[in-house]
Amino acid sequence: MPVLYGCETWSLTLREERKLWVFQNGMLRRIFGSRRDKVVGEWRKMHTKELTRRMRWAGHVTCMGRGTVYTGFLW
Repeated sequence: MPVLYGCETWSLTLREERKLWVFQNGMLRRIFGSRRDKVVGEWRKMHTKELTRRMRWAGHVTCMGRGTVYTGFLW
């Protein structure tokens, strides 16, 4: 069962909303995995800003459709 089923009808406090954002970002970090830092060379978790960029990119790719070929990468 999805975590946010029926969430349109929920009334949330700011604390509960924050907890949902933390949960969502944690799941996205798990999906996208770790990154190697270019400067230090060590593995680290992805920052929230990086997660946001990847999700925006995924949305753009979805909207492009099947007939479009794109050869560049955002990350």
